[in-house]
Amino acid sequence: MIIFIEIGDQMKTKLFKINQDNSETIISEGAKIIVSGGLVVFPTETVYGIGANALNKDASKKIYQVKGRPSDNPLIVHIADKDDLPKYVMNIDQIAKKLIDAFWPGSLTLIFNKKEIIPYEITGGLETVAIRMPDNDIARGLIRESQMPICAPSANISGKPSSTLYEHVLADLFGKVEMIIDGGKSLVGIESTVLDLTTQIPTILRPGAITKTMIENILSMSILDATHQNAENKAPKAPGMKYKHYSPNGKITIVDGNHLNVVKFINQEVEKLEAISETVAVICVSDYAPHIKCKHISIIGNLDDPKEIASNLFSSLRNMDQLGIKNIYIHSFSTDDIGTAVMDRLLKAADNNIIKIK
Repeated sequence: MIIFIEIGDQMKTKLFKINQDNSETIISEGAKIIVSGGLVVFPTETVYGIGANALNKDASKKIYQVKGRPSDNPLIVHIADKDDLPKYVMNIDQIAKKLIDAFWPGSLTLIFNKKEIIPYEITGGLETVAIRMPDNDIARGLIRESQMPICAPSANISGKPSSTLYEHVLADLFGKVEMIIDGGKSLVGIESTVLDLTTQIPTILRPGAITKTMIENILSMSILDATHQNAENKAPKAPGMKYKHYSPNGKITIVDGNHLNVVKFINQEVEKLEAISETVAVICVSDYAPHIKCKHISIIGNLDDPKEIASNLFSSLRNMDQLGIKNIYIHSFSTDDIGTAVMDRLLKAADNNIIKIK
């Protein structure tokens, strides 16, 4: 299905819903736009990305303009084949090779020293570049058909929750890009793990579905985690390190503590706010929901399935804006497994507004 829409001063946007019958045609159309210096929104397994030719500095500038993204916030470069990596980076050592063999294609981004072919506009002025190989046929097909790497940050307005559904992309980027491809729901639902390989010891700069433990098991060595380092006065080497991210319009309060006490506290806060006609909502797992007393409850999954929680996180946050909610309460989550990435996104969305209940 192809729809051409143009309203007022907005850019004409081509909207495509992809299926087995039309995928080659749509990917070919998207590749032409990428080659010509335009922007294409496409699905990946993590979140939707807004893509441009990674070798074209002017095309990358369009991404920053459309997203309202600070120019020192690096873009991740996406490739379709492992053999393409040496074209863009300097040293690929045994550590990198082990990780690539284990996790590519997949949601692991690796930071290398860049070659001259990668523009500084992509890297935020740094000598390093972040690269990954997405585990999504549409994404890799678009890269191959374009015959060039594609830089693709999350397809959302900078600072807002990332897009995991086609509807999210439409809300943020309709009329601002040449093409949007509907590829269904993103399976992982949070951005890739970012691992810096230019440090003496590999260092996680952003957690994701590929966890610290998983990486250490492959490398048979301990690595570092710099997720919570203060990058306020430093040039960030990876997206999400310096600026407030993932935030809906309403104020988020994370409540951490014993299950019963957390529920009691949230119910008390909801009652106070509803008494003065303030809009309030609670995001929680199904295990908590029967005990929450609130008009607006968004169930994010259940405690036994952290991957489901991660997959639904951004959709739940975006739903708060659709409901016009000013006050949002959400309990904390275990930091086991992918829970580390979930809490990282939540803390950034809440601007570290967390209340600890004994």
